[in-house]
Amino acid sequence: MNHVAVYGAYGHTGRFVVAELRERGYTPLLLGRDPDRLQAVAGPGNEPRQASVDDPAALDRALAGAAAVINCAGPFATTAAPLVEAALRAGIPYVDVAAEIEANLDTFTHFAARAEAAGILVVPAMAFYGGLGDLLVTAAMGDWTAADEVHIAYGLSSWHPTAGTLAAGSVSSARRGGRRVRYCGGRVEYHDDALPTVEWPFPEPLGPQQVIGEFSMADIVTVPSHLAVPEVRTYMAAKAAADLTAPDARAPAAVDEHGRSAQTFVVDVVVRAGGAERRITAAGQDIYAISAPLAVEAVDRALTGRTRATGVASAGAAFDARDFLDALSAHLALGGRHLPAPVPDHRSA
Repeated sequence: MNHVAVYGAYGHTGRFVVAELRERGYTPLLLGRDPDRLQAVAGPGNEPRQASVDDPAALDRALAGAAAVINCAGPFATTAAPLVEAALRAGIPYVDVAAEIEANLDTFTHFAARAEAAGILVVPAMAFYGGLGDLLVTAAMGDWTAADEVHIAYGLSSWHPTAGTLAAGSVSSARRGGRRVRYCGGRVEYHDDALPTVEWPFPEPLGPQQVIGEFSMADIVTVPSHLAVPEVRTYMAAKAAADLTAPDARAPAAVDEHGRSAQTFVVDVVVRAGGAERRITAAGQDIYAISAPLAVEAVDRALTGRTRATGVASAGAAFDARDFLDALSAHLALGGRHLPAPVPDHRSA
């Protein structure tokens, strides 16, 4: 079976996923809530299948004949649970690209036992936020069974958010009552503390940049879901964070034949254990576009038996992290070193 369902196929990330599936020889099944938008993106051999997440029977019909499903439709607080339920009923792997911290926590909390009992792989946050960081941390950990702390710094040249990103952010903010979130002391905690700005020593050619500390992303869910690390801290380039909240924020504009924007990124990961430190980086173009090969590679591995887990599992738990990253060499440039590197401690800022 080479049919893979894509829910939210007409969305910004969904279109990248559909194109990546076709490139890899899969036949996408185009799923979504809006029949007109589905029809607009349907091509030869791609049957559009309308289904709302509040209609389980329609979801079951839409997944008929699918070998797996990739959920690209946010807010995932609304779509993830119904689609995981549908995937379990269909007996097929589920992957999503959720960056919503609470939605990912919900998936682990509510579906871990059921997915494990069914022998079905469910991979939340298999995207730029959550999935990529988790793979990098897992690869950096290597033979370490535990670490004291993980730092993940995002060096984005800019951030033109999609409508979906803005909507998901609003939902998450509402769920936390406007509070901020972080992972420390081995748990997720909500707080009202101001977020500090510190300098992060990104590798060249990006170089040192101002970043917002405790700008928490889905990595604070995925990394500690399977790694013994009590402190997971994420940072965002200050200029990109400002773009995200700008009153005139606009969606990404395509600049190449693949539909990618001009945005570039560097993800810089530092893992510390005792007196030792390991560092790994990944660089590429367009945070939305890179989510497509991440999600499709995950599905391909699930369908070809190259997995390390069943049930709800993050990218680093489900797959061989280093091998997975190496498979994305056409999309990511990896670097790293095991030498000491200065990492700012924003807690003393």
